[in-house]
Amino acid sequence: MPSAHYRACGWIVVVTLLSGCATASSQEGASQQTAASASREVTDELGRRVQVPSAVRRVVSLAPNLTEIVFALGEGENLAGDTDFCDYPSEATRKPHVGGTVNPSLERIVSLMPDLVLATKSINRRETVNALDRVGLPVYVSDDPHSVNDMIASVQHIGNVLGVEKSAFTVAGDLRGRLAELERRLAGTTPRRVLFVVWTDPLISVGRNTFIADALRRAGARSVVDTAAEWPRISLEEMLRLQPEFLVFASAHAGDMRRDIAALHTRPGWRDLEALRRGHVVLLSDAINRPAPRMLDAVEELARALHPEAFSSRVIPKAFSKSAIEEACACAR
Repeated sequence: MPSAHYRACGWIVVVTLLSGCATASSQEGASQQTAASASREVTDELGRRVQVPSAVRRVVSLAPNLTEIVFALGEGENLAGDTDFCDYPSEATRKPHVGGTVNPSLERIVSLMPDLVLATKSINRRETVNALDRVGLPVYVSDDPHSVNDMIASVQHIGNVLGVEKSAFTVAGDLRGRLAELERRLAGTTPRRVLFVVWTDPLISVGRNTFIADALRRAGARSVVDTAAEWPRISLEEMLRLQPEFLVFASAHAGDMRRDIAALHTRPGWRDLEALRRGHVVLLSDAINRPAPRMLDAVEELARALHPEAFSSRVIPKAFSKSAIEEACACAR
């Protein structure tokens, strides 16, 4: 049962001891008043009404991006548990794990006695949310973000439900300030035509209405894939027809990804891609794949790689592009 229930019961016991002559009806009234003051109603991003404790001190996160948001808000100490896939920051890996994101252990979640469970529509099942509802655990569900601004709004919503509105306001303000600075620096630049590679075999990219596509736009890029499908499959023939200026990859394991990229030079279709032959490849951290504050780091990294002229001339872009590096060096002189 939620810890808020235990706190409410504790208050009821105290009230009873102090007023030994209280009638049954007055005890009931005191109980109702205490329960009301110990909780509040919030509406999650799916429009569900959720009763949460006034003070949220134990949180279980069921998604990596939500775990990152909790830490970004300064609430890492209150994270009672997370999933096997929550690997950032490093403190998240040392938290008790409740299993995977699709089928977490309900028993494990309940045993951690959270005041609040955070879930997301994109990777957590509604059956999990409903099951937690039935055992009396409040679950706040975030919606699927379709833009960087949606991510920032979600940070504020989660900050509000955790009762750390000031921290959320500060974090959101910093993120919006960084976006404004990017827009200022990239004003007047021509967007680079890029192919964001989610998977190579089969070739999977991102659709125009995803938060990653919006992140590309914020970095001064334009995806050559223009489709409503969120994770479209692209044929090698179509990729060659589109001929992007840059290929963009994201991985938590840069060494492995570099080897994979090097191997593409020998594969049919890929070896005929002009961007690959010229070394116009950008390798980002996997932060861009998670709608959390850290994704701004990846957006800025990509912007520097694609438009080094818009930033400090002494910063070498992370694109494997000889021409881009020569251009940066020329600016430095």
